Amino acid sequence: MVANHIHDALAQVRTLQAFIIERNMFKGYSGTARLVAGTAAIGGAAVLSLAPVPADPWIHLIGWGIVLAVGLIANYAALAYWFIFDRSVRRNALMLKPALDAIPALAVGAALSVALIHHRQFDMLFGTWMAVYGLAQVAYRHSLPNGIHVIGLFYILCGMWCLVYPAVNFMQPWPMGLAFGAGELAGGMVLIGEHRRSAAVITPEET
Repeated sequence: MVANHIHDALAQVRTLQAFIIERNMFKGYSGTARLVAGTAAIGGAAVLSLAPVPADPWIHLIGWGIVLAVGLIANYAALAYWFIFDRSVRRNALMLKPALDAIPALAVGAALSVALIHHRQFDMLFGTWMAVYGLAQVAYRHSLPNGIHVIGLFYILCGMWCLVYPAVNFMQPWPMGLAFGAGELAGGMVLIGEHRRSAAVITPEET
């Protein structure tokens, strides 16, 4: 009898813990949007490597700029839709704080990119983009699933490799396409899985 009470109490504690974790998770990011961004990265690398694109770093830079634009539009349109139309959102600007946590890292990445482009150090752009984006993902470690943190570390390692490996060439797009393609596709699956798990969480009132 006592064992049954202990089992029930532990089950209620686990349910409450899952409920608290679920409530603290940031749900503004879309897994589908990250899948779109990952597909765009792979597609951009394919176009830049297979199409008759001139071996001009500025042309490649425009190509990656288009990939970036697709990713930004997909992710921030999904974020705006969640904040404005999701009935579970309390329309409190503080709910967007996790999305703001990544801004410092991304701002530094933008400044570094401008500096490298100004000095025509195009070969260092891939590593810089990967490492800085990885730091932005690590910033979400308290508000997104652990898988996103792991993906952030993956980006950082890829970025460090690209920065120190002398054979990385900005005219060869596949290191960028494969790293961001794999990372964003994995991130999308993690977020989709988390949203499904959250939807299945039993609230304390239902216990």
